[in-house]
Amino acid sequence: MAGSMSDETSTALRPHAVSGRSNLRAILIVLFSFAIFSGTDVTVKLLADDLPVPQVTFMVTSVALVLCILQNLFAGNRRDLLPRYPVLAVTRAVLLSLDTLLIYYAFAHLSLSEAYMLAFLTPILVALLAAVLLGERMSLIAWSGVILGFAGVTLALRPGIAPLNLGHAAAIASALCFAFSLIMLRRAKAAESDTALVVSFMVMLALVAVIATLISGGFVTPTSHDLLLALGGGIMMFGGHMGLVKAFRLGDASVVAPFQYSQIIWGCLFGLIIFETPVEPFTLAGAVIIIVSGWLVLK
Repeated sequence: MAGSMSDETSTALRPHAVSGRSNLRAILIVLFSFAIFSGTDVTVKLLADDLPVPQVTFMVTSVALVLCILQNLFAGNRRDLLPRYPVLAVTRAVLLSLDTLLIYYAFAHLSLSEAYMLAFLTPILVALLAAVLLGERMSLIAWSGVILGFAGVTLALRPGIAPLNLGHAAAIASALCFAFSLIMLRRAKAAESDTALVVSFMVMLALVAVIATLISGGFVTPTSHDLLLALGGGIMMFGGHMGLVKAFRLGDASVVAPFQYSQIIWGCLFGLIIFETPVEPFTLAGAVIIIVSGWLVLK
C-alpha cells in the first residue's frame, strides 16, 4: 500500500540501538512520511472518480519510479538499483503490487479511515501466518491481541447492519498480501539493498497496473488536471518512501514502526475536509481496538 512500510521493512527488521535524540528525529520524520503517503492516497481517491484504478496506479507509480531512479543515479548509487537476491525481490514485488492495487481499489470505494482500519490488520495476520507457516509460538497476550483485533473489525464493520461491498474485501486482501510479504522477510537476508527493494516493487507495480488496465478495458485519456494530480501523487509517494528509509536508519524499528497508525488520523481529517465524509463512531472505535490489538500482538 502506498501508506504501508512495504519497502522499508528490510531496514525495519535489522536490530539496532540508537540514542533518544535519534529516535525523536526518526519519529518526526516517519510522522511526516505517513502524512505524505496519506496525501498520495487522497490523489488516488480523487483520480479514481474519472479513471480506472489500475491506470491511476500506473500513472502515480511511474512518476515515483522515475524520481527514485534519477535520485540514485545522481547520487552515484547505480549498483543499489539492482537486487542482490532477484527471486526474493521479484516475489515480494508481486505481492506488494497486488497489495497496492487492492488498497487503491478500496480507497476508491471506501472512506480513507475505513480502508486504513482494515489495512491495520496486517500485524495480526503476520502473527497468525508466522504461527501456521513458520511454526512460531505465540504468547497468550499475542493471542488475546488477535481475538481483540477481529472483534474491532466486527465492531467497525457491523456486518448485517452496515452495508459491505467489494472495497472491504479488497482492503482485507491487501492486508493479507502485505502480511505474506513480511513473512517472506522473516527468512530473507538483511543484506538486500533498500533501494533495490523499492525500485523492484515500483517496476513490478507499474507492469501489473498496465496489464490490469488493458484487461479491464484499456486506458482512458486523462485530462490536464488528472496529470497534475498524478504528478503530485507520484512526488508524494517518492517522498514518503525516502522519508521512511531515513526514519528507519535513524531510529529503532520497534519505536518507529507503530507510528504507521497515525494514518488513521490523516484518513479521518482528509476524509472530513476533502471528501466531506463524517467520521463514524463505530469505525473510530474499531480502529482504536485494532491499534491496541496490533500493539499486543507485537509485544
